Amino acid sequence: MRLVRIGAAVLNTTPLDWAGNRQHIAEAIASARQSRVSILCLPELCITGYGCEDAFHAPGVQQRAMDSLLSLLPLTSGMVVSFGLPVLHNGSLFNTACLVVDGRIVGFVGKQNLAGEGIHYEPRWFKAWPEGVRSELHWNGREYPIGDLMFDVGDIRIGFEICEDAWVADRPGGTLARRGVDLILNPSASHFAFGKHEVRKRFVTEGSRAFNVAYVYANLVGNEAGRAIYDGDAMIAASGQLLATGPRFSYADAHVTTAVVDIDSIRLSRSRTGSFRPTILHDVQDFIECGFDYPELAPERTVLPHETWERSEFIKEEEFTRAVALALFDYLRKSHSFGFVVSLSGGADSSGIVVLVAKLVQFAMLDIGREAFLKKLNFIPGLEQAVAANDFVRQLLTCVYQSTRNSGPVTLHAAQTVAAAVGAEFLEFDVDAQVEGYIAMVSRAIGRPLDWKTDDIALQNIQARTRGPSVWMLANLRRALLLATSNRSEAAVGYATMDGDTCGSISPLAGIDKAFLRRWLRWIETHGPHGIGPTPELSVVNEQQPTAELRPATAKQTDEDDLMPYDLLDAIERAAIRDKRDPKDILQLMTADFPQYDRSQLATWIETFFRLWCRNQWKRERFAPSFHLDDESLDPKTWCRFPILSGGYKAELADLRAELVPRVE
Repeated sequence: MRLVRIGAAVLNTTPLDWAGNRQHIAEAIASARQSRVSILCLPELCITGYGCEDAFHAPGVQQRAMDSLLSLLPLTSGMVVSFGLPVLHNGSLFNTACLVVDGRIVGFVGKQNLAGEGIHYEPRWFKAWPEGVRSELHWNGREYPIGDLMFDVGDIRIGFEICEDAWVADRPGGTLARRGVDLILNPSASHFAFGKHEVRKRFVTEGSRAFNVAYVYANLVGNEAGRAIYDGDAMIAASGQLLATGPRFSYADAHVTTAVVDIDSIRLSRSRTGSFRPTILHDVQDFIECGFDYPELAPERTVLPHETWERSEFIKEEEFTRAVALALFDYLRKSHSFGFVVSLSGGADSSGIVVLVAKLVQFAMLDIGREAFLKKLNFIPGLEQAVAANDFVRQLLTCVYQSTRNSGPVTLHAAQTVAAAVGAEFLEFDVDAQVEGYIAMVSRAIGRPLDWKTDDIALQNIQARTRGPSVWMLANLRRALLLATSNRSEAAVGYATMDGDTCGSISPLAGIDKAFLRRWLRWIETHGPHGIGPTPELSVVNEQQPTAELRPATAKQTDEDDLMPYDLLDAIERAAIRDKRDPKDILQLMTADFPQYDRSQLATWIETFFRLWCRNQWKRERFAPSFHLDDESLDPKTWCRFPILSGGYKAELADLRAELVPRVE
């Protein structure tokens, strides 16, 4: 039996935070050493941070990355550690994993498959390393192997799949297995999306089975650079068996998941597999050999957690709550803001954001405890006086209800109730005088009074816009982050007032549709996250029909009357934007999926969607940054690019209308 303890390190990195990233890497190595880990895999580009964007092309970034690597080498004494960093070679920049053995660099492995879709833009900065090619890197007066490398470290053969390498059909792992690799390390920076954890678990476990290897997967955690959330997946598998998984959405800076693997058992499993066809090469030095002595270990029983929130039937609701709460926390501390301000209308969107801020406090207190939570936010004055979770929420979150003459007692009561339920500070502004002042000023200037029959949109928008300056002023006074309250359904059709409800530094809900948001709020009311429980006070929000409450009360305004049913709107959006369907094809789909609506009414709603989508691209360009939560993002800066000016689907909508004309036999 040849036993070795291997580890997968999860890190909360920040782009270009050289000291912070080094500190977190050092913590991970120290934790691994304490657990007697011999081989440790750190995440992709952990030295620089993954989200450096165009700063990757700055010469100083590459130099500082190599300097950081050199400063970390002494910490690896008696260990094998992989580091992620960009390397400039032959006039091109490569995303590499550097293997360090006992304080010595033994080689740099280049990533072969670059992520270039959705949120990822790696081909803009990096070149893909060609399969089977090796070279020499000249740096600091020395030469190091670089390329498609494999290593023989103390008679344990190690290879790499770097993040995207494992997601492609022709993964490098197949070649590594045929050449006799025992252990594949996968340093990753794989952003969170709903259900993605199960996909990773499959390719890690199945990769270890199909390749007959031990497989180590290490990911980032937290909100690294603003938009992407990393869930901190860490997994270790061997010969088709999942040996260890780490906690997801942790508030810790570093966490190491470990397992003991039997190298001899892996090799025997490979030899017994009839379909295994080894690659036998003559006169070629396939592996970079490096001596290393592994400590003797006793066998361990694999123990995986059984009672966890990941087994909940409400997994999407759990993931959403934990992902956005962690993202808000990291955004707060990395921007060195003193708290959050929310314009709380008493409706679903703003109430949901208030709940998420409260959950970040509760999750952090459960995960890392009060003292560690305080340490991470030690720049916020007076926070040390807080004891319980509600104390922290009151210090960090200010809610403002901004009324006009069109606001009603139902939404005021809802806003007061939600703020009290989570422990937030609650303020009430009456902005009606400011609204009437604007209306009177414009009326005098144009020589006629404004009227709801002729000036509906302008009269609605001025109320929303008038709420912007006062809530921004409060955020400035508190040195706090103003959170915008728009969701993805509203972003799709521009059902939002620029410089009104779109005001904010970050838009936490812009990546989620309204139908899911309402379902999630009902879940929060009745169930709530595992280990925390429900917030029954949300019933005052969930009993309402969503409304902008900008027309007079006699109009009985609701969002769905202004637009269309939200579940239908979301279905049209997915078909049109995600799946790129033509309007007439969408009519066929909606007719089948929503038989309760008349076909001509469906066609009207579909045309409304396309008309509003094209008209309001400029609004989406101006939305505050949002978090990526699935593969249906409308963010024009990182995912869904669409022209601000376009033909407006005139021909396509004409085809749609033609579908409604009866055919003459």
